[in-house]
Amino acid sequence: MTAKGRSEAIVIGAGIVGSACALALAEDGWHVTILERAFASAGTTSVGMGHVVAMDDSPEQLALTAYSAHLWSGLAPQLGRRAEVDDCGTLWVAEDEAQLDAVRTKQRVYADAGIATELLDDRALAEAEPSLRRGLVGALRVPGDSVVYPPGVTVRLSELAVARGATLREGVEVREILPNGVRCDGETIHAEVVVNAAGPSAGLLTPGLPIVPRKGHLAITDRYPGYCRHQLVELGYLTSAHVMTNESVAFNVQPRATGQVLIGSSRELVGWDAAINHSILRKMLARAVEFLPRLNELSIIRSWTGFRPATPDKLPLIGPWDATPGLWIAAGHEGLGITTSLATARLIADQLAGRVPAIDPSPFWPSRIHDSERVA
Repeated sequence: MTAKGRSEAIVIGAGIVGSACALALAEDGWHVTILERAFASAGTTSVGMGHVVAMDDSPEQLALTAYSAHLWSGLAPQLGRRAEVDDCGTLWVAEDEAQLDAVRTKQRVYADAGIATELLDDRALAEAEPSLRRGLVGALRVPGDSVVYPPGVTVRLSELAVARGATLREGVEVREILPNGVRCDGETIHAEVVVNAAGPSAGLLTPGLPIVPRKGHLAITDRYPGYCRHQLVELGYLTSAHVMTNESVAFNVQPRATGQVLIGSSRELVGWDAAINHSILRKMLARAVEFLPRLNELSIIRSWTGFRPATPDKLPLIGPWDATPGLWIAAGHEGLGITTSLATARLIADQLAGRVPAIDPSPFWPSRIHDSERVA
């Protein structure tokens, strides 16, 4: 137990990020209350892909994702079967020689970060994933990447937090964040620390957060065990996922422990319109079939949409919100909330405890918003 003793902390949101924050704070001796307007994992967490991946869109992103992947490895023995952890690794697939050069660059960047990789030529790629179309020139295998089932792993994190003394209150909606507290329907709750982990809705509770909802589509097949062995991602995924265009699709497919195949991904800026856009869904599926020609022979049993909390600089907001005493932000992770949840939680817990975090937390501080405004 740290010097904080049994100080009170409130975590808003029992998604993957909020549940991870609650666990980290509870482990440090905080008396944590998790407030969730629906139920644990009900929001963005329940409608996303489950990748735990090292991503190198920027040095800061790579540091955060690599650190979090390390934390996931350490926690894995406690997660149980519901988490459906699959150490399948990722294949970053190259379509031509120019992309293969990009793969080699990616390999060097990962090596500098201490991340193990393997370069596959066309023959090795065909052996690793027989369902991929011929003519692909190679891939970068990242064996340390994995896939989890987001709802299952989130419920497990919340259970671990409760086992360490946290209280999970479901069906309680926070209406307003106050200095050192929150207002819900019919009650005000006070705490030394409040963590806003409300995902795409975080900006509704903390005006001024530059978080916008970015809609995505996913589809899942019936059970076809062995059809897909790795998470498969095209080299253009980073451009699609992390450039703020109105509409984009990219090839990203995951194997599920159930034998199903999860197909993504798309990005749209359409506000809070949750309706399925059949045009972009067709484009997303067509892109997947370009890489997996026999995918159109598989039965898709469900498709859906969800909202990712996006920020202008593609980095999450993790740290104190100086305008409101006691408020900390853990939001804006877009499509990397599953991956970076544990690192987010640890950065907040370490700073509150006065420990030096394992990675530099300053690139993620929400204060950068105001710093950029002053520069502009």
